[in-house]
Amino acid sequence: MKKLVVSCFVVGAFFNANAQNYWKKNAGKTAKVIFTNSKTNEKMVDKGMVKFEKMDQPKETDACVFVDPDFKYQKLIGIGGAITDASAETFYKMPKNKQKEILDAYYGKNGLGYTVVRTNMNSCDFSSDSYTYVTENDNSLKSFNVAHDEKYKIPMIKAAQNAIGKDFTFYFSPWSPPAWMKSNKSMLKGGRLENAFYQTWADYYVKFIKEYEKRGINVWGLTVQNEPMATQSWESCIYTAEEEGEFLKNNLGPTLWKNGFKDKKVMIWDHNRDLIYQRATTTLSDPETSKYAAGIGYHWYETWNNKTQLFDNLIETQRAFPDKFLAFTEGCKEQFDLSKIYDVSLGELYGKNMINDFNKGMALWTDWNVLLDETGGPNHVGNFCFAPIIADTKTGEVHYTYEYYYVGHVSKFIKPNAQRIGSSSNRAALTSTTFMNENGQLVTVIMNDSENDIDANLWIEGMSAKLSAPAHSIQTVIL
Repeated sequence: MKKLVVSCFVVGAFFNANAQNYWKKNAGKTAKVIFTNSKTNEKMVDKGMVKFEKMDQPKETDACVFVDPDFKYQKLIGIGGAITDASAETFYKMPKNKQKEILDAYYGKNGLGYTVVRTNMNSCDFSSDSYTYVTENDNSLKSFNVAHDEKYKIPMIKAAQNAIGKDFTFYFSPWSPPAWMKSNKSMLKGGRLENAFYQTWADYYVKFIKEYEKRGINVWGLTVQNEPMATQSWESCIYTAEEEGEFLKNNLGPTLWKNGFKDKKVMIWDHNRDLIYQRATTTLSDPETSKYAAGIGYHWYETWNNKTQLFDNLIETQRAFPDKFLAFTEGCKEQFDLSKIYDVSLGELYGKNMINDFNKGMALWTDWNVLLDETGGPNHVGNFCFAPIIADTKTGEVHYTYEYYYVGHVSKFIKPNAQRIGSSSNRAALTSTTFMNENGQLVTVIMNDSENDIDANLWIEGMSAKLSAPAHSIQTVIL
């Protein structure tokens, strides 16, 4: 294996101090390194401290990641994953001690630091059946109740909420209105919301919020529609950009505000990066529509081989709407195969997407299912997928994939309200992002998904610390 001898990472100092003065006062400062290396099977191992020593101008031949604290960008809202019907059903099939282990792994003090929870309003593909909260043709919504969710989903969300505490950030997404509100008279296979039911459907969101908040689950936000351009074999509903805007402007937005829910963060789009710019510029072109939207959600499924994601579309969207936050609302590795749950490529898929999305302006990151069973489900249409944690409901065994560890290199150390600072890399092999936590802690995440081991230096205003970035590894450096 080829070894690259010299490379470096360039990182800036604290926001509230001149970088040069900071390093003059802190010469010899050390940083902690947390390390995951697929070759040695090390996973989030504390490798101790590295010391900074004087190093002059890097050479052009040095591979570098440059970070400059004078350029400040988005603040992190939070990181988490979806508690779907599938996640909750799987969770409650596990022994009590394994349930505690899973909760601690995500939300406990030694876990990944998840603060965000997404869930589905009405059923989705990761439900064991199709369901709604009302009876057939109940236009008044008098029959509305969430009894279905009280068996599995609400208890698990409450358990996560209790573990997270004050930073708990909860939002929901609908996959489909009830069949009788739609043009195709089915919750599945697309169709559109009939104009006659626009207001009834807007009232439905309010009912859902009230029922969850009545149970002590504070709703932070919602998306208008999950994947509004996808006609799927499972629950789906189609909106054009104009239709989504009309629904938000005339029905959903005013209805939320009228019911005292002006503070709820509404996110439009909630689909792939490919059309995010077109959807945002079309849906939000009317100021009367835009005032109801706080953010723009998106997924990562625009490329089936997951090799050529359209990250730059996020930059254009953020430039067009600097007052809206970008929210990654869903992503996973599809086509589940139990024999591949320990493949490092699963982690690298997550690392590549998270780091690049943060560097393009993303403020909220939400994985898809937090937990699935040994089949990659349950899923009522056979759309089985991977999750960071796979629970074998037959044996009681809990499997932690590389997805779990690669997400953890970000979520465990970069906290809500941390601010991203400017950075760039001159080598494709080194992917990196840097955030400053509120307490002044500087956190840099560095991934090497190449076949080459890289000797590296973390370089800050003429000071550097020697690092090693082996092939197929990720590390977090904490100053």
